[in-house]
Amino acid sequence: MGNLCTCFSPKTPVKTKKPTKRLQGNPQTAPNSSNRWTRIRSTRKEFKDNHDELIREQALAAAIMFRQLQQQNGSASGSFPFDRSVSLRYPNGSGSKKTQLPRSSSSRARSLTDPLLQPHQLVNQDIKLDDLETNHFVLVHGGGFGAWCWYKTIALLEEGGFKVTAVDLTGSGIHSSDTNGITSLSQYVKPLTDFLDKLADGDKTILVGHDFGGACISYAMELFPHKVSKAIFVAAAMLTNGQSTLDMFSQKAGSSDLMQQAQLFVYANGNNHPPTAINLDKSLFRDLLFNQSPGKDVALASVSIRPIPFAPVLEKLSLSELKYGTVRRFYIQTPEDNAIPITLQESMINSSPPEKVFHLKGADHSPFFSKPQALHKLLVEISKIPST
Repeated sequence: MGNLCTCFSPKTPVKTKKPTKRLQGNPQTAPNSSNRWTRIRSTRKEFKDNHDELIREQALAAAIMFRQLQQQNGSASGSFPFDRSVSLRYPNGSGSKKTQLPRSSSSRARSLTDPLLQPHQLVNQDIKLDDLETNHFVLVHGGGFGAWCWYKTIALLEEGGFKVTAVDLTGSGIHSSDTNGITSLSQYVKPLTDFLDKLADGDKTILVGHDFGGACISYAMELFPHKVSKAIFVAAAMLTNGQSTLDMFSQKAGSSDLMQQAQLFVYANGNNHPPTAINLDKSLFRDLLFNQSPGKDVALASVSIRPIPFAPVLEKLSLSELKYGTVRRFYIQTPEDNAIPITLQESMINSSPPEKVFHLKGADHSPFFSKPQALHKLLVEISKIPST
């Protein structure tokens, strides 16, 4: 085929190379003489020689200066102390420049919606923690999760000087109880309510609830409203009086069946009795809970998530305006959420409007993994909102 194409291709005229004539006579009078190349080479050699000479002079000057410094410091033996640091240091109050923190060596591109914050950016310098109503965050995980899921948030808050408590609800995380034995919401939330009960009078906290943890902090707010300064719902079930978490999820029916596909019911008491717990299909983990999260965090979750107790999900909350209603509520939306879609989040917000709603751009259902820096920034921002 190639030969056929060659046969029918137009012939290209062959250019003949003209013989080069050498000029005779004095080479200085020839305009194309190679003498100019001789001059260039000579100029380059002179430049190199001058450059080498300059380097030698600089080295000699440096050696003389070094020797003078040795003599000024009284070190005849030549053991002048040498500072091996190549970074500039500006003592406090003696320099106009700020010390630059080292940049990350990671080659992974930073997300514009979750910028890397340096430690000095975690809390504004003009705000003192003592000026806040409370600097104590209590983090409450969602169904199946544990205190482990907050590890990034805990580190960031503590670096900013905040006090942080992350609880393992009954049958979650490292709590030793069997999930199948949990029969009520009060039993499930007991580690949280026990913690709040032991707080000294006058001590207040900022409760942060994720997922089913939203129903859990609501339950605690009804019992201990005087010990809760603010409540932050992060992609969480924010229920109304007489509503259960199952009621909330039923609003989602027909919009997406991913959650239904992922649910695996456990019948520890036999198939003739109601389910005792809910497992999640790990093959659907990423799509359902971690569609924007790093793989290492998905791997952590896959070996850490435990079954969700079924009875607490069925229980309807009893919330009053005199107790639950007195606590300031804030909601953080996660627009890329496949577990509690943004439409369902907006439905809960409209049914029981909080004081303020924040939008965490690019976050999936687990923003403590997918957007830890941005989530941290919002938590700190909410902590600073003064009383009205």
